Amino acid sequence: MPKRSTPEPKIIGAMVSAVFPEFSEQSVLAKIDTGAYTGALHYSKLKEKPGKDGSRVLEFAPLGGTKTFTIEEFAISYVKSSNGAREKRYFVDTQIEIEGIAYSIVLSLANRGDMKFPVLIGRRFLKQNNFIVDVNHGALAQKKKEQA
Repeated sequence: MPKRSTPEPKIIGAMVSAVFPEFSEQSVLAKIDTGAYTGALHYSKLKEKPGKDGSRVLEFAPLGGTKTFTIEEFAISYVKSSNGAREKRYFVDTQIEIEGIAYSIVLSLANRGDMKFPVLIGRRFLKQNNFIVDVNHGALAQKKKEQA
């Protein structure tokens, strides 16, 4: 029986420039967080509203923007935040582009307005897409070189 080859791992830095084409053509700086299972996307103006046929829809403005989007498919779960508090979160399945390659990603919606990065990428996404984190690679390493 022939051996099945494992795709070569992709190296990603501690931060990465990412585009969420469903929401914006602008890139944002996302933090890689290997301590988080799922990722998080910053939102504002979040509302769960009645949809067609008695369903529910989610309306929100992603990435701190002013334009609102309506999503019909989402999940709700309770997660423990970094401060230990349990909170209700909405999860959406969307696309992320990293270095010109599109990937599917599930992200929780979190108000990250007080945080440095509007997006966290967790280890679930990293594992599913065969990424290895190297802090000497990518956006963080480039920023340190520019400051030196």
